[in-house]
Amino acid sequence: MKREMSPKIARASRALMSALLCAAMLFTMAGPAAAQQKDKKNKNKKDEPADTSTRSMMSDEQQIDYLISTMLGAWQVNDLEKLHQTYAEDVVIVSGNWAPPIIGWSNFATMYQQQRAHMQQVRMDRSNTFIKVFGTFGWACYQWDFSASVDGQASAAQGQTTLVFEKQNGRWLIAHNHTSLVQANGALIPVKPASASSAAPPPQQ
Repeated sequence: MKREMSPKIARASRALMSALLCAAMLFTMAGPAAAQQKDKKNKNKKDEPADTSTRSMMSDEQQIDYLISTMLGAWQVNDLEKLHQTYAEDVVIVSGNWAPPIIGWSNFATMYQQQRAHMQQVRMDRSNTFIKVFGTFGWACYQWDFSASVDGQASAAQGQTTLVFEKQNGRWLIAHNHTSLVQANGALIPVKPASASSAAPPPQQ
């Protein structure tokens, strides 16, 4: 004769099942992050053949889109080695600040580490991506939305980035990165002319 579970045991069973389902969902959601952490622990290993096979089945535009996602993901989780895999050694970086271009991966890596050390809880979302390929060169532009805790203070910004890609040894790499920061009010700061005769016409939009 089949015995019925007591209400107490039934409640405990339902709670256990709910916990198991939640754990399964968390593992599913944490898949990409776990993969990135695994990459950090195995930074001296070469790319897996499966990854190369997967990329070979993508179009050039899809490979570039995947590369952008990899670059932004590595930037967010502070994986310098993974980030290095997306950039050419002779990359040129133009930032949104009034500063000279940064030339070469080693110089960029130094700047990145100095900047990233002040940030926690980094999030960078992109939208409106457009990609164009011509032979062994390509370019992409997209908008981005950034948020983070910088030296303990909440910070947010928006901007646009244009990337130039070069295909080297069968792999797309970022050869040029030009990032522009959008002002909060989206307007140009007016400059009072020295005299009426020297006033220049406003820029054409």
